[in-house]
Amino acid sequence: TFIVVQEAVSRMPVMDFLAVRFSVATLVLIAIRPKCLQGLTRLGFLRAIALGLVLGLAYITQTFGLQHTSAAVSGFITGLFVVLTPLLSAILLRHRVNRNVWVAVILATAGLALLSLSSWAIGIGELLTLFCALFFALHIIGLGEWSAKHDVYSLAVLQIGFVAVMSILAAIPGGFTLPPDAVTWGAVVLTAVFATAVAFFVQTWAQSLISPTSTAIIITMEPAFGGLFAVLFAGQLLTLRFIIGGALVLGAMILTELKQKIPPAGPHTIAIAQDTDSISQR
Repeated sequence: TFIVVQEAVSRMPVMDFLAVRFSVATLVLIAIRPKCLQGLTRLGFLRAIALGLVLGLAYITQTFGLQHTSAAVSGFITGLFVVLTPLLSAILLRHRVNRNVWVAVILATAGLALLSLSSWAIGIGELLTLFCALFFALHIIGLGEWSAKHDVYSLAVLQIGFVAVMSILAAIPGGFTLPPDAVTWGAVVLTAVFATAVAFFVQTWAQSLISPTSTAIIITMEPAFGGLFAVLFAGQLLTLRFIIGGALVLGAMILTELKQKIPPAGPHTIAIAQDTDSISQR
């Protein structure tokens, strides 16, 4: 969606675009399952609101940060959630992060730098975007902890709906406007249905199955895909820097997945274990 969104926000204010995008996404999900919120417990509702809050803050801080820094620097700093996620998991949840994961984090960060960073000076834009990365990391951790304990669809609807409300409130002071033409409405539909409604539902479901750190490293493929589509559809040159950066991020993702795959205990393994246990008892 990088190319589509870039075109859309050149035609209307960014926060207005986000407000319409997340509102449409919420309405689409509710239209598919009108009674989706009925089975959600009070605890689930509160957790969904908390997830929506940090997700909304992530988008808002990123948007205002972009007014004071370049898109490339913003992309790199936002991608630092790949470092913050295992750090916060270890601090807040006391999750043990092994050495192989930290190697993957370093590879992914280096890849992000090659994909998006050319120069960097610390200012208000960079600080706001760093908060954005922090909020994205908290969102990933929260989903990892809670998505398996509640209805996935309901969690996705409430998260997106809360972001819609926050975006509308942020857009109102400047005068809220709707998309001005068919091209911008097309961008809204594409991003709302596929990049928001479908994508966040899939992420919420997937995080009931994999760890927050693995999720963060997988999501660092986003700028690599953005660069690939820019090459395919926007005429951007395929540079050696882009190839190496994308390869590092992909390598980090594969490394974490390989280290987590443990062969299931088959009949032969069970028999050996039983024999070993019998010997030890003797």
